[in-house]
Amino acid sequence: MDARHIITRLRDRATLTREELGWFAQGLADGAVSDAQAGAFAMAALLNGLGDAGRVALTLAMRDSGSVLQWDLDRPVLDKHSTGGVGDCVSLILAPALVACGAYVPMISGRGLGHTGGTLDKMEAIPGLRTDLDEGQLRAVVAQAGCTIVSATAAIAPADKRLYAIRDVTGTVESLDLITASILSKKLAAGLQGLVLDVKTGSGAFMTTPEQAQALACALVDTANAAGCPTTALITDMNQPLAPDLGNALEVAAAMRVLTGQTGGRLLEVTAALGGAVLAGAGLAEDTETGAQTIRVSIADGRAAEVFGRMVSAQGGPTRFVTDWARFLPEATVIREVKAVQAGFVAAMDGHALGLCVVALGGGRQVEKDRIDPAVGLSDLVELGTWVEAGQPLARIHAARPEAAQKALAQVSDAITISDSAPDLPPLIRDRITG
Repeated sequence: MDARHIITRLRDRATLTREELGWFAQGLADGAVSDAQAGAFAMAALLNGLGDAGRVALTLAMRDSGSVLQWDLDRPVLDKHSTGGVGDCVSLILAPALVACGAYVPMISGRGLGHTGGTLDKMEAIPGLRTDLDEGQLRAVVAQAGCTIVSATAAIAPADKRLYAIRDVTGTVESLDLITASILSKKLAAGLQGLVLDVKTGSGAFMTTPEQAQALACALVDTANAAGCPTTALITDMNQPLAPDLGNALEVAAAMRVLTGQTGGRLLEVTAALGGAVLAGAGLAEDTETGAQTIRVSIADGRAAEVFGRMVSAQGGPTRFVTDWARFLPEATVIREVKAVQAGFVAAMDGHALGLCVVALGGGRQVEKDRIDPAVGLSDLVELGTWVEAGQPLARIHAARPEAAQKALAQVSDAITISDSAPDLPPLIRDRITG
């Protein structure tokens, strides 16, 4: 076998065999496949698809391209993953809440893709915190704190590590097959006993229509269950950012406000629903509603925040982060308000454009090696359905330079539609997919 032959067959819409996909995944891991060949494969997969059997085969091959963790613990090993949205910092809240409810959570996460933020980038906005832990360090943090949020080590799904970065810069992020294989290869390599997936749909999601989200949720659930990991997916609305803050340090602050009981809202609602689903699936709650309430209680009584603090400290961050988090997070030097030009209802938001605005400010990557400025982004974003008067703030821009803030003013204003009519808002939890 060779990469050119496999790429050509996929280009010509042939069905790739398990052996071919296994060879290609191993080639990604050991360097036998070049970056150019990986990009060509990703584009062919995006355009032509791999089919159901091919998707499962690529997922398992990418999982098996490196180590698969084994655990000998007295509580279930659980995890959550989001398909990506804007203002989505649920992982920072849910991981410690699940630990407070009786689970272990070795969360292997990714960096920003396209217009969406990455959980690792958010965690690294905390001074001193490291996400590049080896397996021994990962196990030590899980033993100490109950959870960890880290990048995939060189030994975990190395095929995905290469393909993930290449997808971000080759316009192939949206491939259903590659999204499925990328998410699940890392999750399955973590040795999970249960998984819940947050599949986003709407203007700020990769899957902009409910039909696309349904297809991805079914592919993820079917593939994960076929691999022996009990999995549920929730389809959640992303027609507006989940939190009112976009950008790495700003989203850490949003998560901390929920963990410390200062706010709740849509961010807490999604966190509780996801947590309830995975707790029920693991037998730690009688049903999903009971599980969701258990998550809420773990946040309200401070146990989840305490776990988060232990995790931050164990990963090299400040020992008193939870009690003094605002002092530790970086702040932008230029802050500007975006004001409504007319009175009316906030009728629509272009979440994709808002995410790209944060990237342009320096809060994400336009090319793979870009350095992120953790302080920049948007805050205090109005919610859909809100009535605003002319001149009322719609959002605040956090920028490193005045000219970047000025450019963002126009971008944010263009991304928010003001109308005389109130919008019909879909439910936040739109559907549930079980195996």
